[in-house]
Amino acid sequence: MTIPAPAPLIPDVLRLHGRWRARKPAASCGAETLSWAEFDRRTEQVANGLAALGLGRGDFVGVVMTNGLDMLEALFGAVKSGACVVPLNVSVADDAIESMLRDCGAKAVIASEIHRPRLDAMRARLPAWLPLGGVVAGTGNGSTPVAPGWQPYRLWRDAQRATPLARAIEPEDPCNLIYSSGTTALPKGILHGHRRRLEWAYDVGLALRYQSNAVALLSIGLYSNISWVGMLCTFLAGGHVVVMEKFDATDWLAHVERWSATHTAMVPVQYQRLVEHPERARYDTASMRSMMSCGSPLQPRLKQQLIEAFRCEIVELYGLTEGVITTLDPEDVDGRLASVGKPIPGTDLLILGEDGRPVPQGEPGEIVGLSRFVMHGYLNREDATREATWTDPQGRTWLRTGDVGRLDEEGFLYVVDRRKDMILSGGQNVYPADLEAVLCRHPDVLDVAVIGVPHPQWGETPLALVVRREGASVGAEALRAWANERLGRQQRLGGLEFRDALPRNANGKVLKRELRTPYWAAAPAAARA
Repeated sequence: MTIPAPAPLIPDVLRLHGRWRARKPAASCGAETLSWAEFDRRTEQVANGLAALGLGRGDFVGVVMTNGLDMLEALFGAVKSGACVVPLNVSVADDAIESMLRDCGAKAVIASEIHRPRLDAMRARLPAWLPLGGVVAGTGNGSTPVAPGWQPYRLWRDAQRATPLARAIEPEDPCNLIYSSGTTALPKGILHGHRRRLEWAYDVGLALRYQSNAVALLSIGLYSNISWVGMLCTFLAGGHVVVMEKFDATDWLAHVERWSATHTAMVPVQYQRLVEHPERARYDTASMRSMMSCGSPLQPRLKQQLIEAFRCEIVELYGLTEGVITTLDPEDVDGRLASVGKPIPGTDLLILGEDGRPVPQGEPGEIVGLSRFVMHGYLNREDATREATWTDPQGRTWLRTGDVGRLDEEGFLYVVDRRKDMILSGGQNVYPADLEAVLCRHPDVLDVAVIGVPHPQWGETPLALVVRREGASVGAEALRAWANERLGRQQRLGGLEFRDALPRNANGKVLKRELRTPYWAAAPAAARA
């Protein structure tokens, strides 16, 4: 006889914490803290409320909210309900939110009051939207009047039962849908199932060393997969999540001191603000054990500054929401500051050449990965899903990252660049990240992006767009000459321009497509072809 074993999913884990860790803190924001028992009860109420609206397994519910406990409850209440939660980036334009709601066919939306007018303006253009007629607005305690068709969030929540729904959730049911950043193309909906999302969180939590006493400080919008790292890894370990409404360097330092935060997940531009904060030493940050950086490359100089400033584990994570992750563990940093490490346990990767075959060690090629938590696919985009996969001779399906990387003799990964950002100049591949790394070594350079722009002879030539440090006086031609002295002949910059800032998305990635557009729009048709 074989004894059957349960296979708990995320809702089951949260319920068990509500029982066995009832009095421990689960989530905090501002002056309010929820115990595990309270968080479990509120998320059950949200789940019952969504079911009462008619949402069933696999239905999509949009979340258009600002950071806070209400949003945290909405996200995980939706997960408990069996619906697929779709947290949307509130910093994008209204038409982008509209297109994402249309794409997923949301049957209900939970929104913060500040975003309700944006959604109201879309309703006439989306006649098939919200066929169940259930829309909930986050309006605090419900004292604020709301427009027709909306219910005050907390009054709605508190009117629901707090017992678990009887419906079963299957391991392959959709859990959440996160839209890609759209740095190189239009956003795509990345669909994850319950089992794979759970396995993702366990694998990442193990790699990032989350424990039950973790206090994770979240300062990025909770719609971001970076925040889902902090939320899920902490929640599955039974720890405590502290949510900031928005990032501010001074406020972040104060939060670490107030809550004795142990973990955080942020992007390089946030870490840059921390190391340059003039009063950082005033705050007690000794509780911090692990600071994870992802979203865009963490330049070696900044990585070293973080190590010296915070004296804790600095973990650079390279990965895709779609399902490939590597980390550079703190014990492997010495001599490898430019590396993003090795695959986390259970994940494998290869480097493919243009012919679709693995390249010899040390040569650059496309990074492909194999993991148990890979996405189900892109919603409504079978073509994109097929393009994102590679099948090996054994019949295994690998995820194509679209990134160019190389492996050193010990198997450490170095990300060279995005394939779509690569510059083809005079028939030679030029990787912007190599040029950016050189420019970042100049003491007057704060931020930089290198893009390919039209050239009548070479087809493309590298153009550096640089943000100087405050008080810097270096000129554009002097800086270009300095960089070209340190670059290979095929890499040399064709031009260099100064900018006040570089456009970035909410995850800190530079929007290179936006930077390139003006140069290519003005190019002759032959150059654009």
